[in-house]
Amino acid sequence: MPEPTPAPKPERCRRQRGFTYLGLLFFVAITAAALAALGQSWSTAAQREKERELEFRGSEIARAIASYQKASGSQAPGQGQSPQTLNDLLADSRGPKTLYHLRRLYADPFTGKPDWVLVPDPVNPKSFNAVHSRSEQALLRQTQADGTPVQLARDWIFAPGAAGAPASKTGAEPELPKSAASSPLF
Repeated sequence: MPEPTPAPKPERCRRQRGFTYLGLLFFVAITAAALAALGQSWSTAAQREKERELEFRGSEIARAIASYQKASGSQAPGQGQSPQTLNDLLADSRGPKTLYHLRRLYADPFTGKPDWVLVPDPVNPKSFNAVHSRSEQALLRQTQADGTPVQLARDWIFAPGAAGAPASKTGAEPELPKSAASSPLF
């Protein structure tokens, strides 16, 4: 008669369970590290998007301020009458026809509210000629296009003709270089 096979030793089963447990712990650690890196990447992408929105919305308000000043009769930027509230940019009824310098009242992307800080006009302190964010959020971007340093969202000032706010378009076509203007385009 054949001898019965011996039962597996308890030591061997424990070793196998320990190896599986270590493998599972290693897998969980790698997954956690990957998720942490992904979360950081998403956070950075969201911060960059908020900064782009801050630049866009602040620039739109600065363009509207320039348009409001130009509508007051002055041709030089910053020389016309400045608005007293942001609502003045939405519907300007100073003339015979109502002008709309700003399509809507943009919310500050960092606060989520249209609570921009109005920078007083030095000539008329009751009006404003620039805006900036109320947020204390640190920015990833450290300088404006003109090299002015910014650290917090509130440091980025949007004024007509400033680097943070490109000057409003005048409707004039850009001049082409003479070599490009004379050569035909195919």
